[in-house]
This record gives sequence, C-alpha cells and structure tokens, in this order.
Amino acid sequence: MMKYDYLIVGSGLFGATFAYFAKQKGKRCLVIDKRPHLGGNIYCKKIEGINVHKYGAHIFHTSNKQVWNFVNSIVEFNRYTNSPVANYKGKLYNLPFNMNTFYQMWGVTTPEEAMAKIEEQKMKAVTKMYADGVTEPRNLEEQAQVLIGNDIYEKLIKGYTEKQWGRKCEELPAFIIKRLPVRLTFDNNYFNDKYQGIPIGGYNVLIERLLEGIETRLSCDFFVNRQELSTLADKIVFTGAIDEFYNYQFGKLEYRTVNFETEILNISNYQGNAVINYTDKEIPYTRIIEHKHFEMFGEEIEACPKTVISKEYSSEWIKGSEPYYPVNDKKNNTLYLKYKELARQEKNVIFGGRLAEYKYYDMHHIIEKVLNLSIQF
Repeated sequence: MMKYDYLIVGSGLFGATFAYFAKQKGKRCLVIDKRPHLGGNIYCKKIEGINVHKYGAHIFHTSNKQVWNFVNSIVEFNRYTNSPVANYKGKLYNLPFNMNTFYQMWGVTTPEEAMAKIEEQKMKAVTKMYADGVTEPRNLEEQAQVLIGNDIYEKLIKGYTEKQWGRKCEELPAFIIKRLPVRLTFDNNYFNDKYQGIPIGGYNVLIERLLEGIETRLSCDFFVNRQELSTLADKIVFTGAIDEFYNYQFGKLEYRTVNFETEILNISNYQGNAVINYTDKEIPYTRIIEHKHFEMFGEEIEACPKTVISKEYSSEWIKGSEPYYPVNDKKNNTLYLKYKELARQEKNVIFGGRLAEYKYYDMHHIIEKVLNLSIQF
C-alpha cells in the first residue's frame, strides 16, 4: 500500500494550497473530499456558459503583494471590483457607506454636510443611551446607531442583519459590528485592499492547477473510513469541522447556513450588478447574486443571451446542511477553546480553515496562513 506524507481532508482553498506547497517540497499527498467535486465552497458550476458560485459569491481581495503574485502565478485574475448595491423597499443605495449613499439617503452633496448629518444622528443615539443609564452599547442595534445613526441603521443594516442571523438586533451582541466603514468620497469599491478580482475561467481553474499532479479521491468521507484512511499518511491535514473530528465530545458548535434558490433567466442582464442586498425584512432573502457580472464585462454581457441568478436565504444550521458562518458568541467560543486544546495536543494532525478553526476567513487569509505553514515543510 502506498504511503503518503500528508492525507489532506478537504479540497477547498486551504487543502489545495497546502497540497501545492507540499508537492513543491517533494512531499507525497493524497487529497480527499466527501463531495463529488474539488474546490470546497469556491467550486463553480458551469450553467449556460456562466460560472455559477454554487456555495455563495467569492471575491478574492488582498493588500498582500506576495499573496496576489502567488495566486496570479497559478491563474491570471480579472479586473472585477466589488460594488454591491442595497435595495430597501425598491430604492437603491450604494455600498459601502460613502458619499453616494449619503446623497441617496439625505440629499447631501459635500463631505462636510454628510459628516454633520451623521454626527447629529450619532448624538441622538448616545443621548438615548445615557438617558437609560448606560455608557457602552448593550447590543448590535445600539452599537450600529452610535456608529452611523438611525436612518442608515433602519434602512440598510437592521433588516439585513436580522435575516442574516435569525435574531433581532437588540438580541445580538454589540461586537458583531465593532466598526462600520464610512467614506467621505464617491467610491463604491467595497474593499480597501490594493488588489481584487476573480480567476479568469473561474475558481475551478485555480483549484485544478493547485492540485495538478496530486492524487485526489472524491466522494470519499473521512469519517466513514477514518481508521483505514488515517493509516495511509504520516500526518493528516484536516479542514473539516473540529467538533466532528472529536465526535462532538463537548457538544456541537453552532453555525449559520445559507440556502440558494438558483434560476436561469432568458434575458442577458437581470439586475446590472453582481450583488444586490435586500435590506428590508419583508423580503425573505438577503441578496441576489447575478453570476455573469463576476466575469463578463461590457459587450460580453449582452453576447451571452441568458443569465443565472441566486437568491440567498440565511437560516440556522441543522445536520445535513452546509455550515457557513461560525456563531462566534461567548458560548460557542468557549466550547471551541475546549476543542482547540485537544487539537493543540495532536502531534500528527494540522487543523486549518474556517471549520477546523471555527473562524471566518477571507480567501487571502487562507493563502497567507498556508504560506506561513509551508516554511515548516
């Protein structure tokens, strides 16, 4: 039986990048995935010539030149710039909060006017808190109001957040919104990072090239054949849920999940933008993604006669659904620390990624983490 240096459980960005660097150092890797495809949550399904982000929109962004140069050495990235729009009861607002938003909200046209309006609203929120005998925000609602005021909170934050988390803002901890980006410029670029884009040809190209020449097994569930698989390699790289790895011995960690309602439409352009958030609570979905806008620009949009949209519905994670967002409240973080202590004692298991570390990661953070790990190979 062939012996590997690493058994990598999960072919998402962490697992695929780890395998790539391990191979560069002459290590033998076996990558397994319980899904019938590679790529984890960045997998794209081709529909009507459009790369559809099956597990939700993924936009690569970073200010780390080493990371940007690395991913572009694997596949060239396009010029996509994330500029989402919010739809509140049929009226559109630019995101993140910038001079376009403030003009749309209040009709102000200068940074001075915008700042005066924001400060006026923030002061009302602080005064109300003081009247209640408190000096620090007690929940997400108060935190948002002292950061940006009531108008933007009510129209662009409250409904979206309550749908996202399945709880009223008054019941959510303040730390979820520690700060809100406020730009006094007419700049709709959501990210402040120096670099951003989508791999030309889609994320599948990135994953396939990272795993080129590396043995992979799909529809292979680690927990079904754990004992046998664990004997195949000197070390395990585990990117799945850490509580499942330890058979939930301390209890289950909580997640939010997302359900997608995907439609093929017989028009070339449905909403004119990749991402539109629906921020009023009466609309059950949080946003609509029109996938072609990630990779098609200008005349390409009309040249593709159909379009594909996905409506996203946030809900509590239940067994059998995909865990997306860790619920990093005090209860869950305390539980995770118990699992983390078990993981710390492992000599031949490396835990990495969103599920294994119970932490939300942007894609560039995953690359950075593996780059740092690769020094130890």
